Amino acid sequence: MKKLLLVIISFAITGLSVAGEGMWLPIFLKQLNESEMQAKGMKVSAEDIYSVNKSSMKDAVVLFGGGCTGEIISDKGLLLTNHHCGLSQIQAHSSLQNDYLKNGFWAYNQDQEIPCPGLSVTFIISIEDVTSKIIPFLKPELTEAERELKIRELSSTIEKEKSNGTHYTGSVRSFYNGNQFYLFILETFKDVRMVGAPPGSIGKFGGDTDNWMWPRHTGDFSLFRVYAGKDNKPADYAKENQPFQPRHFFPVSLKGIQQGDFTMVYGFPGRTTQYIPSFAVKTILETINPARIKIRTGRLQIIDEAMRSSDLVRIQYYSKQASIANAWKKWIGESKGLKRMNTIANKKKEEEDFQKWALESGNKDYATLLSDYEKTYVKYTPLSKTNDYINEAIYGVELLRYARGFNKLATLCQAKVKDEKSIAEESKRILDGASGFFKNLDAATDKKLFAAMLQMYLTDVDVTMHPALLTEMRSKYKGNLSEYADELYSTSMLSDSLKLKSLLTDFTSKKSKKLLNDPAFRLSLAFSDLYSAKIETEFNQLASKINAFNRKYMAAQMEMRPDQKFYPDANSTLRVAYGNVEGYEPADGVTYNYFTTIEGIIEKEDPSVEEFEVPAKLSELYQTKDYGRYGVNGTLPVAFVASNHTTGGNSGSPVLNANGELIGTNFDRVWEGTMSDIDFDPEHCRNISLDIRYTLFVIDKYAGCTRLIDEMKIVQ
Repeated sequence: MKKLLLVIISFAITGLSVAGEGMWLPIFLKQLNESEMQAKGMKVSAEDIYSVNKSSMKDAVVLFGGGCTGEIISDKGLLLTNHHCGLSQIQAHSSLQNDYLKNGFWAYNQDQEIPCPGLSVTFIISIEDVTSKIIPFLKPELTEAERELKIRELSSTIEKEKSNGTHYTGSVRSFYNGNQFYLFILETFKDVRMVGAPPGSIGKFGGDTDNWMWPRHTGDFSLFRVYAGKDNKPADYAKENQPFQPRHFFPVSLKGIQQGDFTMVYGFPGRTTQYIPSFAVKTILETINPARIKIRTGRLQIIDEAMRSSDLVRIQYYSKQASIANAWKKWIGESKGLKRMNTIANKKKEEEDFQKWALESGNKDYATLLSDYEKTYVKYTPLSKTNDYINEAIYGVELLRYARGFNKLATLCQAKVKDEKSIAEESKRILDGASGFFKNLDAATDKKLFAAMLQMYLTDVDVTMHPALLTEMRSKYKGNLSEYADELYSTSMLSDSLKLKSLLTDFTSKKSKKLLNDPAFRLSLAFSDLYSAKIETEFNQLASKINAFNRKYMAAQMEMRPDQKFYPDANSTLRVAYGNVEGYEPADGVTYNYFTTIEGIIEKEDPSVEEFEVPAKLSELYQTKDYGRYGVNGTLPVAFVASNHTTGGNSGSPVLNANGELIGTNFDRVWEGTMSDIDFDPEHCRNISLDIRYTLFVIDKYAGCTRLIDEMKIVQ
């Protein structure tokens, strides 16, 4: 155990990584990265980036909501993130009367800033290595379940010790597949208000067509503000709360960018799997991605058609469609990239080297590791496919996913001893949340999804995984699933807000038959029961085995290559990625420049295609070349690419120059590089960032919201 721990810790002081590759923990920048970063052009120090002794850049970076990054850009808590990160809030505040999705939103004074219930932002106060407080207590004889329980117990103790008596919270997170552990001290603010968002014709210009693509011309940004109590500490929403005074905010640079300039992305990357073996990649490439792509293609066809037919449906499904489409296109690009990179073959070669080393090392566990690992994946793969079809296809139907939320209530009602108090509380909880569900549900669209997804499930999933009720309904309706959908949606009490209110108001166990016999609930329950009976136990057992193999294989790789600098996989914790402004060559004979301009927007303009509509005001500003101080050489910069290693979760991350000044906001990767979550290619992997000059131009010249410009510290 001690030997392993030493190996894991010692990696940090040796070796080199591939240029541009890596998502680094900021607490190790001094030891690991500072010299390389400065050689690339950085002029600040590691202490300027992360410090617990003074204000530093980390104090201006936040986890925005549950899955994006944001940055503080003024001393009054003004927050910048992506348009697509703020989309759910923009959508929630939109209506046919106030269509902020289409027309944009700008708060021209503080009183106009809109509260966003449920939205929070989290700052990182400090990061501490607590590996030595956990690993020694994880005895080898523990099962995976026992190990996880022990980790939770130890983590909880550590979190409480470090946060008790403060308004902070602690969170212990696993790194290197469970070989290291770090404690994050967090400060979370819950009063966040919407300040500004461009119209969709700017914020989502190019839509799904341009998503993940370069050249890019999307003005992907939105603005919020963090509010605090009178003591500048987190507080629940109150009208009298004041704008948060941050420990640090980013100066905004108008200096622009040039080829080769140093860039740094500071944010919360979501998930990567850089160190998985070839057979894991094979499962992704041949089973998981094809299934998910096919299902989402079917869902998107139906949703897109519905959104084009109605403004109300467009508003209802705007955020949902964007979320579905984003991952769908990413998976397509990822698969193409993995094939182009010959990732499976390359990993097999690495595994041959590993196996030779393992046999020479005399470690019996290492000698059989890969073969045991692969045997587990052979069993895991078909179950993962069925699991995806249930989650992506069946519960991609909103009514069925909503019906699944009634399982607890049904269980309470079927108990031998009825707990009427708990039944009443659960039914009230569901009823209280019902308005949110129905607000964004179009029954006609969902019915089409119902019929299409059930047909896809019946066609693609082995008959042994078909619930008896589904087989019965297919027979009853002679394969006409549209007719089944019509009947189910017209009779289900869960598909109609008034019927649901009638069912749940003063609900007791005596009314449970109506729920238990509801056709939507019955079908959802049939899939839940199938999952419990035929998938869940074995799937979780295999996943647990894979987790153990992941941990052992990660430790073994570090031991095998002690001179390599290993960065931990992304896990939604604070990371630094660094590289340089740089174009790329996506294919033979094709070269992409490192930046785009407003000319590209005008070139793409097509009034007949919603994705490529250009607002009249923006067109006018282009015609008059009225770019203000944000233009350069007679044009207006829009976006740029660099070699920073990013992934989902980095959306909204600040992109900083050598002086730690804000030059852009990260919002995407190029399609040819989306396999970087698994296999990083320095020739093709580029992150796409919105040039801060275009952001400021839209705020100032397009929207006329100059008060926001005035509160920023702008550097020229």
